[in-house]
Amino acid sequence: MSPPGRPKGEYRRAQPEGTPVSPTSQSTIIATRESRLALWQAEHVRGLLQGLGLQVELLGMTTRGDQILDRALSKVGGKGLFVKELETALEDGRAHLAVHSLKDVPMDLPAGFVLAAVLAREDPRDAFVSNRYAALADLPQGAVVGTSSLRRVVQLLAERPDLRIEPLRGNLDTRLRKLDDGGFDAIVLAAAGLKRLGLASRIRERFAVDRMIPAAGQGALGIEVREDQAALRRTLAALLHRPTWLAAHAERAVSRALGGSCSMPLAAHAVWVDGQLRITAALGHGSEPAQPLLRARRQAAVADEAQATALGEQAAADLQAAGAGRYLPAA
Repeated sequence: MSPPGRPKGEYRRAQPEGTPVSPTSQSTIIATRESRLALWQAEHVRGLLQGLGLQVELLGMTTRGDQILDRALSKVGGKGLFVKELETALEDGRAHLAVHSLKDVPMDLPAGFVLAAVLAREDPRDAFVSNRYAALADLPQGAVVGTSSLRRVVQLLAERPDLRIEPLRGNLDTRLRKLDDGGFDAIVLAAAGLKRLGLASRIRERFAVDRMIPAAGQGALGIEVREDQAALRRTLAALLHRPTWLAAHAERAVSRALGGSCSMPLAAHAVWVDGQLRITAALGHGSEPAQPLLRARRQAAVADEAQATALGEQAAADLQAAGAGRYLPAA
């Protein structure tokens, strides 16, 4: 494995749409975004596949989500903007699989695509990052905190309604640079990305998952392929981490049941407790973030995907019973 944050291999940039992979190529080709974190993630999967005896190349791509930095994702198409171009490369044969941060993958994939594997989850928590303050509680009244995640906005304001939350877009390095340039008193990022890039020292405080509930799939990597690639799917099944796979099914079911998208401040996180799966979910108001959070928690024995999905749907039903219907139109 390469040192954190430094992809060990080279990658080539994508050719225009409609340029198929050479039929003589013996490599399995991974489509990936070109941010440092995305390349680390793709390189990680490359190493795992090489361990299975495959020859693997990376195909670097720039997505619409990477290009549009002046508007909130909820206003321009959601997190699916980070995966659409990669799916196009899979569809036309320029690549065989795509590696995603699972939290960026839409709850319903386009027809003909499937998640072939979900890897073991890294730290799912959100991280408080600041050059001046050691914790959220230390921020002065009116401090400026950067995040473009509505999920984080409503949970931050539930704890500190005095804060000024400002939008923060860009890849991880860009967000840290904006903090270092003095634009924010603090920012909130996923701990997993910081750890993967060897930047854990930037974390001042890790939020407990019950205090700042993560996004569905946060900290996990998902591998997407075309549904008709049966042989590749069988190979990738060796990488599947079943506890994370089932937890992610439950989390994503909450969002799917509520019509979840980037414009919905929804959190869902599942953990294994004494052999059972416990899911915690929270929903905020999209246009009035100071409204009280709605919360739900369920726990059950889960042995397969159907039971995991049912558990998530039960948590979503609890949110509906708590008044989600009043909150959802705002999303």
